Amino acid sequence: MKNNDVNKTQNCLSKHLKDEEIYELSDFFKILGDSTRLKILWALDRHEMTVTEISTLLGMTKSAVSHQLKTLKDNKLVNYRKQGKNAIYELDDLHISTIIETAQIHLKEEK
Repeated sequence: MKNNDVNKTQNCLSKHLKDEEIYELSDFFKILGDSTRLKILWALDRHEMTVTEISTLLGMTKSAVSHQLKTLKDNKLVNYRKQGKNAIYELDDLHISTIIETAQIHLKEEK
């Protein structure tokens, strides 16, 4: 790549993605990079669930699932509503589902 092309690319990048956005995207993908959190998101993509249901499905303790759900909730990937004594978790929005499904399509295309 010529210096002029590199400069054009750098200018284009700096106009569209600011450093703060790059760091936020990087942090977002780090959260998705954890296999346990990805399993939880995958399960919630199918339907809403309680901590007990998730822990049973994944063969994990409720405490471990709750810890991961807090991380997901703090990063706006899941939300919950109270139903009696239970918290019912679901994906925060359809974007999460789309990101996971798009990644799956990408991985299948590589094979």
